[in-house]
Amino acid sequence: MARTAANALARRRWSRLRAHRTLTAWGFLLGPLLLFGVIFLFPAFRVVHLSTLQSQLFRPEAFVGFGNYQRLFEDPLFWKSLRITAIWSIGVVPAVIAIALPLALVLNTQWLKAKGLWRLVFFLPVVTNIVAAAFVWRWLFDPQFGVVNYGLGLLGLPRPAWLAVPGWALAAMMIVAVWKQVGQAMVLFLAGLQTIPKEFEEAAAIDGANPWQMFRHVTLPLLNPTIVFVAAILLINAFRVFTIPFVMSAGGLTHRTVGGPLDSTRLYVLHLYDWTFSRFDFGYGAATAVVLLVVVVTLTLVQTKLLSRPFEY
Repeated sequence: MARTAANALARRRWSRLRAHRTLTAWGFLLGPLLLFGVIFLFPAFRVVHLSTLQSQLFRPEAFVGFGNYQRLFEDPLFWKSLRITAIWSIGVVPAVIAIALPLALVLNTQWLKAKGLWRLVFFLPVVTNIVAAAFVWRWLFDPQFGVVNYGLGLLGLPRPAWLAVPGWALAAMMIVAVWKQVGQAMVLFLAGLQTIPKEFEEAAAIDGANPWQMFRHVTLPLLNPTIVFVAAILLINAFRVFTIPFVMSAGGLTHRTVGGPLDSTRLYVLHLYDWTFSRFDFGYGAATAVVLLVVVVTLTLVQTKLLSRPFEY
């Protein structure tokens, strides 16, 4: 009888302790959850709701259901912006990885001197103000006084009017995007390389593997999670890029030249910006934002599925 009473008392004490711990945990979580709801969830639901309204400046709102989405899918500029963004992604994402990964491999070697200095040099573009950098690059690509065309002239190569010709403007801006993101990808690859145990490389060297075989069969498979993560981050950045084409668009920074010349650099977010903050069609802009979210999430999941490979140490 005494043992039963003791067990019941112990269960009650444990129940009170567990309830106290649960309340304490929820007390700590309540603040961040409220902040998350105010900063993220409420605006997200508001954008979805706004996409079902006809909402324009100085006009009363009216419910239109999927009318904004219908307008969006019937808009040739929407499909053009999506196509240009796809070209941007296909060009920038592989280029950044192709440059950053070899840089990370070199900076991870033992024989290289002044590693900290080299890492700083390659990472500087990441922390450089993008607006100022875009203005500098715009000057570098100037057809008459730019350093790029001056160098091409010394080599006897054609000197295109980079930002004034539809065929060259997007390529010039993609070069800037690659320059801006290589340092970030390099640091992430360095972090991934430093998590690979040295025993695998030593075992491969003992088995007679040359550097290429070691990279292909040891380093690359074990670095796959980092590659997937970097590719996903770069893809998201590609679909949300705004500042570079906005600042470097030929003709200035007014809304009349967004995506110029001739809409050849009208990336997706520029299309969203144009309708939302230039034409003040907030319902159409919200629908564009919702579609952007769906496209980015879908592409990220597909990309992660295609690139992910099972691995173990």
